[in-house]
Amino acid sequence: MEGGVPDADISAFRECLSLSWKNPYILRLAFSAGIGGLLFGYDTGVISGALLYIRDDFKDVERKTWLQEAIVSTAIAGAIIGAAFGGWMNDRFGRRKSILLADTLFLVGSVIMAAATSSPILIVGRVFVGLGVGMASMASPLYISETSPARVRGALVALNSFLITGGQFLSYLINLAFTKAPGTWRWMLGVAALPAVIQAVLMFTLPESPRWLFRKGREEEAKVILRKIYPSSDVENEIQALRDSVALEMKEVDPSDKISIIKLLKTKSVRRGLCAGMGLQFFQQFTGINTVMYYSPTIVQLAGFASNQTALLLSLITSGLNAFGSIVSIYFIDKTGRKKLALLSLCGCVLSLALLTATFRQTETHSPMISSIETSYFNNTCSDFSKAVNPVEWDCMKCLKAECGFCASGSNKLLPGACLSPDAAPKALCLKDHRAWYTKGCPSKMGWLAIVALALYIIFFSPGMGTVPWVVNSEIYPLRYRGICGGIASTTCWVSNLVVSQTFLTLTVAIGTAWTFMLFGVVALVGIFFVLIFVPETKGVPMEEVEQMLEERALHLKFWQRRSAPQKG
Repeated sequence: MEGGVPDADISAFRECLSLSWKNPYILRLAFSAGIGGLLFGYDTGVISGALLYIRDDFKDVERKTWLQEAIVSTAIAGAIIGAAFGGWMNDRFGRRKSILLADTLFLVGSVIMAAATSSPILIVGRVFVGLGVGMASMASPLYISETSPARVRGALVALNSFLITGGQFLSYLINLAFTKAPGTWRWMLGVAALPAVIQAVLMFTLPESPRWLFRKGREEEAKVILRKIYPSSDVENEIQALRDSVALEMKEVDPSDKISIIKLLKTKSVRRGLCAGMGLQFFQQFTGINTVMYYSPTIVQLAGFASNQTALLLSLITSGLNAFGSIVSIYFIDKTGRKKLALLSLCGCVLSLALLTATFRQTETHSPMISSIETSYFNNTCSDFSKAVNPVEWDCMKCLKAECGFCASGSNKLLPGACLSPDAAPKALCLKDHRAWYTKGCPSKMGWLAIVALALYIIFFSPGMGTVPWVVNSEIYPLRYRGICGGIASTTCWVSNLVVSQTFLTLTVAIGTAWTFMLFGVVALVGIFFVLIFVPETKGVPMEEVEQMLEERALHLKFWQRRSAPQKG
């Protein structure tokens, strides 16, 4: 069967590296499709920095939190539609054409955003980019999975996850590079057009997925590709395995039948696979990762770092750790296994989120007080502070909740400062006096600990929950249902992403940043039990045997014990 089940002592990571001289064609396929992951990551990361400068150019965005959330989340809404439509398109027209369409949408969206003259036009561009992101999020890993030998399949799909995080890291570098350039955010958002064009050119020179070709009866085309992927000693066995798999599928299901949700749910292996795949995507998002990626500079400002440049620089560190974690996952995904990696990741996330909760709670309850003397010095007092019955009880957090700005003391940021009107004039006076201006978070001696906790969260999340859901979803479904089920799982990911990103800033205002991170921690804790009970280990299992494994699997709490491979009939 496809690649067989590899020996546990063989490092798939080393095997993957050896492809660079043994069979570079496989890496060419993986890297070309993986540019879709790079675009996915770039769009995720770039908006977090661009938003800081969009707020300066469009005053309606500065004043309205919901509009900031809309600029972020409309791309996600587009991704939901793109993922749902992409599942059907992947099955109907193939993986390659789906990736090409995603590139076209990326290109159009990037041009619209770069040229936007108002927030509504910017949102239209975000929708186009979102459609491309949604299609790429499932088409790229699916293409890589179906053009990779079993023993390095996990590592190569993890490469797609690395390129996602690499795209996020690149976006922060681009953001920093253009902070002083005219047009700032326009350059940040427009640069995405370049990799989209590069991938489109590369994909025109590459073949379709051999598994999809077999499914469509184009065996001769598929054989040509398989002979390039597998060594001559294995290729005939692989061709026969794929032929048998498709033949069995055609025998069991009339190919003229349309796939329906009822039919999916009635098929035990598909139902169990969807439960695991959709659940992993749900917990990936509701542990809060994309609030960190979309709002990372804002979170840094909430921790007490006022400067846009400082916020972007510190966010670059967390993004770099995210990319590093993806490299680690390429090594461990086929060595440690998908399930163990997800569990270790979630346990680390729970601890990190607990530390974030404690740190932000300390920051919120011990912020600098408001000094009436300092405030009167500027003659631009916050109207709510002027009307306050007990102004001596006001601190920085209360000032910010009144939608005013906090001007820190010049000698020491932790000393009492001024609560001023949030307009541009008081901000300019504060900065002219060589003081720090805060509108998102307050100065704190614990701010550095929040950054450490954020970094730990990324270190734990990235190698496990950042990669495992995509790898599992690329290999857990039977061939006939792979495209549609992948689309359903990707849609779950983007719907969850939309809910989290659309509510994050609102939650931080309503219940505070500390309790918002606590909610994510509770979800991560529930996720541990979900993975223990519902997610099977697909490490090293040939795709043709995954369906049999799902038919036979039972509750498996002893996750540290390796499950034996399914028995061949």
